Amino acid sequence: MTGSKKDKKQKGFFRKIFSFISTTVKFLRTAISLIVLLFMISIIASLFGGNVKPLPEKAFLRLIPSGMLVEQLSYADPLSQIIGQGAQRPAETLVSDLTDALKIAKTDPRITGLVLELDFLAGGGISKLKTIGDAINDFKESDKPVIAIGNNFSQEQYFLASFADEIHLNPMGTIVLSGYGNYQPFFKEALDKLKINFHVFRVGEYKDAVEPFVRNDMSPAAKAQASLWLNELWQAYSSGVENNRQLPTGSVDHYVHNIAQNLKLASGNGAQLALQHGLVDHLSPQPALRQRLVSMAGLNEKREDYSHIDVQEYLFHQTLQLSETLSKDKIALVVAKGTIYDGEQPEGDIGSKSFSELIAKVRKNKDIRALVLRIDSPGGSAFASEVIRREIEQIQKSGIPVVVSMGALAASGGYWIAAGADQIWALPTTITGSIGVFGVIPTFENTLAALGIHNDGIGTSPIADIYHLDRPMSPQAKQLIQLSVNNIYQQFLDLVANGRNSTPAQIHQIAQGRVWTGRKAKELGLVDELGDLDEAIAAAATLAELDDYELIDIKPTLTFQQQLLKKLSRGAQKTAEKLGLKAEQSGLLKPALKQYAERVLSQTYTDTRAPGHLYLQCWECRVD
Repeated sequence: MTGSKKDKKQKGFFRKIFSFISTTVKFLRTAISLIVLLFMISIIASLFGGNVKPLPEKAFLRLIPSGMLVEQLSYADPLSQIIGQGAQRPAETLVSDLTDALKIAKTDPRITGLVLELDFLAGGGISKLKTIGDAINDFKESDKPVIAIGNNFSQEQYFLASFADEIHLNPMGTIVLSGYGNYQPFFKEALDKLKINFHVFRVGEYKDAVEPFVRNDMSPAAKAQASLWLNELWQAYSSGVENNRQLPTGSVDHYVHNIAQNLKLASGNGAQLALQHGLVDHLSPQPALRQRLVSMAGLNEKREDYSHIDVQEYLFHQTLQLSETLSKDKIALVVAKGTIYDGEQPEGDIGSKSFSELIAKVRKNKDIRALVLRIDSPGGSAFASEVIRREIEQIQKSGIPVVVSMGALAASGGYWIAAGADQIWALPTTITGSIGVFGVIPTFENTLAALGIHNDGIGTSPIADIYHLDRPMSPQAKQLIQLSVNNIYQQFLDLVANGRNSTPAQIHQIAQGRVWTGRKAKELGLVDELGDLDEAIAAAATLAELDDYELIDIKPTLTFQQQLLKKLSRGAQKTAEKLGLKAEQSGLLKPALKQYAERVLSQTYTDTRAPGHLYLQCWECRVD
């Protein structure tokens, strides 16, 4: 009897514990559901509510570019963005967002100054930095102050900072200037050890994208040509900084080449070194920096920070304003950003089918009188490049002039699609050219044989096994591919010669895979004019004989679900910020490692998105 009572007490005790656990779980589940519901209601309210917070009467515009500067944002699944709100800052910043905001803010009486916070900027190349810098210079014509602040400045961050009236560096920080380089991994020894036979087909002495597969180092010819454009880019960087900071000619080179000696004289203090060499104006800890900004911009509503507004919020307010009566005549702007592939590709890459559909929209719109094609691409598939070029050609046949504006990079396949334009504009620091063709096909017969795996069989012709990578490549197959490479190179020469009013023989002299800066390309006749996107748009208006026109962006059409999710994503970002879920700084190493990994992977596999595996791509155009 006593044992039975004891058992009942134990069962009652465990029943109470499990009941408590069950009640707790239900409570937590209800609480989490309620939080999610409130979060979604807040998002929807931010999207459809009419209570939009007005802009401050007086405030500084704050630019905080994060990740890589780009001409076009890479497509990201909106649902993933909603789930990931607050996790990290955006991996990309749209250059046009920054320049558009600066252009509007210049004449906006509510914007009294500009702050550049550059700790989150990973890079993007001197051409994009110079574009933003030119917009900053234009903003400065309004006599509004520009302040740059940073805990540390990388080389690219500092170039943008140099456009400011004042540069503030944290006393514990430093400025890292190292110059430009072109470095890449070479795989020949590894391929030999793995017994992989890499079959390389190319035309052009300087098409050195294939060198990593056949050498363990860079050839003298490749070093010679890379040295030319690297030095020209560095000259543009160093002279730009010296001009912005009013430093003597050669100051930046002296800083870089004698960095160890100079740092020793500064007792190892990188911030003091930067101050002594005139690279910064003030070494400001956070309290002193805040006081300086508050003295210039005033306090915000909460009286906890200086009065400011961020770029995205500022641009959002501009979209709410009623626009003026727009002109019926349109100039279309289409951005071609990324590697060129066959078929459908998301934004951030160029697909022959998806991009051709964008171009077709231009041709079908009767109000469009000119097309400006903004190219920022290293090239890619030869097949896809030709598909796109022919679609652009149809635009011209319909009577619409086409002007190409080259961004940081418009090389190889990027130049293929540009060559026939009515006018080609480039920036002085644009990397272009690389007119050449190559193909790479690995075979693994020796690798497999070392493992005891062999392949045998019979075919009806000497090339019946051409697609078998576990067999040696026959001489006939090698000849077939090389002839195809030669043919495409000849087509490349012909279309460039036709577009540039030259001859294939003359183009061959400056082709063969050579890489040129925009400035040199103009001297050689590969581009018509040096100038930015706005100047290219003005040139298109002149060709179309337009005095009054509207510029319209031609972008991929999103489905209703995609548009809704995109709006929800933006709302989630605003809600996360209101709840204090602000992104923490992610290291600059992550984007750099991502770039490096993409480069290595692109060099070591045969992409199924390039039919025939024949490439018009400038892998050697990367700058470190």
